[in-house]
Amino acid sequence: MESIDRRLAAEMLKIQAVLLRPEEPFVWASGWHAPIYCDNRKILSCPELRSSVAGWLADKARETCPGAEIVAGVATGAIAHGVLVAERLGKPFIYVRPKPKNHGTGSRIEGILPRGAKVVVIEDMVSTGMSSLSAVRALREAGAEVLGMVAIFTYDFDLAASRFDEAGVPLTALSNYGALVEEALAAGSIQSHAYEVLQEWRRNPDTYDRDNQ
Repeated sequence: MESIDRRLAAEMLKIQAVLLRPEEPFVWASGWHAPIYCDNRKILSCPELRSSVAGWLADKARETCPGAEIVAGVATGAIAHGVLVAERLGKPFIYVRPKPKNHGTGSRIEGILPRGAKVVVIEDMVSTGMSSLSAVRALREAGAEVLGMVAIFTYDFDLAASRFDEAGVPLTALSNYGALVEEALAAGSIQSHAYEVLQEWRRNPDTYDRDNQ
């Protein structure tokens, strides 16, 4: 039976939650030029896939963070996915804003979070890890014990792995960049030259330059 990482990669390509464009790279918010763009919010528009992803995330949360008392989603992309996971697990749900809101209580965390609560964090995508771990810091500052993070997709950057290790946060993802590129090649979505370009970008994302490909 095909593994979840390849099955999910195939579905992401099918619904264009992932776009591969080696010949005309996207520009990320970080300023990096990237031959890939991922938007897992599109999964929410596909009922069957949405249900499958929620089930897979819930299963991973049970497996990797069995003592979790609360499910936390990282805003904005993982809010809806996190709610679906919390519903399946029968747990309370909260979410973490990218920054404190500029009105009312000024909180970054929305929902009820008792001090000392054990939390599993749901993320839609992990790239460099900065925004994901910022949410973890906010939860810890609020007194939570973060047991781990479960994501839909990760680029598997060494930089992110180092940051998660330093923060002491176990990260599990349903699919990853390697599985995605292999699936794209097998399905004929990309040709061998594009495959090599995508692999090179993965090795050196911060210095990637399409003019040198």
